[in-house]
Amino acid sequence: MTKKNDLSERDICTKFITPALERAGWDMQKQVREEVGFTDGRIYVKGNLTTRGKRKRADYILYYKPNIPVAIIEAKDNKHSVMAGIQQGLDYATILDIPTVFSSNGDGFYEHDRTANDQVERELSLHEFPTPEQLWERYKRYKGITTPEAECISAQDYFFDGTRRSPRYYQQIAVNRTVEAIAKGQQRILLTMATGTGKTYTAFQIIHRLWKSGAKKRILFLADRNALIDQTRRGDFRHFKDKMTVIKQKKIDKSYEIYLALYQGLTNYDEDKDAYREFSEDFFDLIVIDECHRGSASEDSAWREILDYFKTATHIGLTATPKETESVSSTEYFGDPIYTYSLKQGIQDGFLAPYKVLRVGLDVDLEGWRPEPGKTDKSGQLVDDRIYNRKDYDKRLVIDERTEAVANKITEYLTKTNRFDKAIVFCVDIDHAQRMRAALANANSDLMAQNPRYVMQVTGDNDEGKRELDNFINPEERYPVIATTSKLMTTGVDAQTCKLIVLDSNIGSMTEFKQIIGRGTRINEEFGKTFFTILDFRNVTDLFADPDFDGDPVRVKELGENDDFETPEQEIEEGETITDEMGEEIIFDRPNEPPEIIAGGDIISEPRPKFYVNGVNVAILNERIQYMDGNGKLMTGSLKDYTRLKVREQYHSLDDFLNKWHSVDRKQAIIDELTEQGIVLENLKEAIGKQMDIFDMICHTAFDQPPLTRAERAKQVRKRDVFTQYGEEARQVLNALLDKYADEGIETIEDIKVLKVNPFDQFGTPTEIIKIFGDKPQYLQALTQLEHALYQAA
Repeated sequence: MTKKNDLSERDICTKFITPALERAGWDMQKQVREEVGFTDGRIYVKGNLTTRGKRKRADYILYYKPNIPVAIIEAKDNKHSVMAGIQQGLDYATILDIPTVFSSNGDGFYEHDRTANDQVERELSLHEFPTPEQLWERYKRYKGITTPEAECISAQDYFFDGTRRSPRYYQQIAVNRTVEAIAKGQQRILLTMATGTGKTYTAFQIIHRLWKSGAKKRILFLADRNALIDQTRRGDFRHFKDKMTVIKQKKIDKSYEIYLALYQGLTNYDEDKDAYREFSEDFFDLIVIDECHRGSASEDSAWREILDYFKTATHIGLTATPKETESVSSTEYFGDPIYTYSLKQGIQDGFLAPYKVLRVGLDVDLEGWRPEPGKTDKSGQLVDDRIYNRKDYDKRLVIDERTEAVANKITEYLTKTNRFDKAIVFCVDIDHAQRMRAALANANSDLMAQNPRYVMQVTGDNDEGKRELDNFINPEERYPVIATTSKLMTTGVDAQTCKLIVLDSNIGSMTEFKQIIGRGTRINEEFGKTFFTILDFRNVTDLFADPDFDGDPVRVKELGENDDFETPEQEIEEGETITDEMGEEIIFDRPNEPPEIIAGGDIISEPRPKFYVNGVNVAILNERIQYMDGNGKLMTGSLKDYTRLKVREQYHSLDDFLNKWHSVDRKQAIIDELTEQGIVLENLKEAIGKQMDIFDMICHTAFDQPPLTRAERAKQVRKRDVFTQYGEEARQVLNALLDKYADEGIETIEDIKVLKVNPFDQFGTPTEIIKIFGDKPQYLQALTQLEHALYQAA
């Protein structure tokens, strides 16, 4: 009989932990999930190759009801102590918002109760595991659920559509926290979730649970773009069927339960005629405001007016980036976010696509442009004599050659990657988007001849372009490929396969920047979308490369009283990142031009004329490529430099690396370790030498050692004739392993599956080959000897 000490972790689960759960009354089908992977594993990208890191995986998660997790169990084999898994379990419980953690090695359970005031941890026998009701009571205590009514709402089932779709862990937390907060009587709630993380699906589950439980009977979902309403209606909200309506043309029908509406569809900016006033003030008991950070002053006042009118309802704000300025504050209205899931966290978990940044500097951007004396624009107007820069281009001054240079550079990039990768080009205004479409059409005349929808202008005033928006979003539709836009596509457009975002606009705020980046963060592996590229012509990414790019909500504060004054021109032109005393960045918009005053004191607020010029030489001065490192920060430089830096962080000297290399049983462990650091060795092979062994790549890149190819290492081993102790057949197997190493590398021969492929299948099955050496430990010993021989010179 196998000793308990020899059982694997999986055996401990099957023979001891699972039976203990069944004895305690847990339903293994409905209340227990085993080996739960709750992240997808971060995507690492270098060049065009991507690889995923490890998923976070819990051994057991226990649920009182589906998606209401009450405990987590970390299992270890019996060589470990009963409490060996508690720290890892606590780490997972903190991420997953779970109150109770257990560790087990099959002898019993070690419990950590996050709700306890005195005895936080204790040891339990296998027969003392708590029942579902006991852990539900503890969960209610953890969440502050104290009344039967609150319990009824908090325990309401999620909606299941019969498919395998279920909420991701962060969506589950957002839904549970919101429903529980409302069950306890909270009236104003803010959820902050990065673009691409499924805010609408989360909102649907919140609304559905509150609606089904009877806690909320009439619900209004507010957005500010038609595209968002259409996506919501056709998407997750379709399950409300005939209980739902979209308010159109300000026509009100009070017979429905779920209402979708634009802010603009409910207000005429006229107190007597506002459509929402046709409802009584207490008609709705829940209002969900999508993208609640956004809007001009008039739009902001519109949704605030609507909310003030329906003030007795519960209000939930959804946003990727809460807006904090002197005049507009999401958190002031809703309070601090009840839950925040940031872009950075989404990328680390592997739910959002990482990105790299390509910065292109045009000479007229970096050096400025001054018209020669008497220079006139295309309409014969004299161009104001001053130095123009990025802030002016396409707003005050249009240089045709600059537009062409940008279009040619975009085309060059797509030509080098894939000319049918979906791309969004963000322009200064509608006029700029129109001219950029024309320039890109000329630069891609061959593809325009095949299909004139290859490049489309998608702006608010362009009906043809707006009609193509659905085709651009649809991964299965090839056209349009490139969309030029100004503001229309900055938010809410679910462009899953967008691989290129071009910034040729002076982005005025961190909020808008994050929204634009959100157009690229969705992943669609079926269509090969695992990362995206930002092509930056305006140094926008410089301005926002702060250390906390997407951590806590962004706030804009006024300067402290002790800060030195500068002239307004110096303050604007220096472009330095300014932070308040909390280390938070302050964003400045360029002030509007002062209005022109004429006789009589009347103020004319017409914009200054825009000059259109041509005949200007425009050239590329520099290009830089940046990658995102393991901490989510942008780094500039070559892959070789990055690898050197990361390896030296891990191993301080060549000796440290050699000792680790020689001491580990499987070299794959070191490869996995480096991958976790963001070093993708496949990309390194592409960059510095495909014929080199991973060992040589690291020694050469990080420690300047002369490298050998795999073939040279294999040849040295053969010269030394190190396999004399083995019989003829075993030597043939070892020589075949050497050939395999020379062709493919150390990782291949370490994997025992190699014995199933050619030429090893000539020697028999893997079991028969191992028997040539005696048994499996003796085969592995021979393999270790082969590895030592390969790296003996080192």
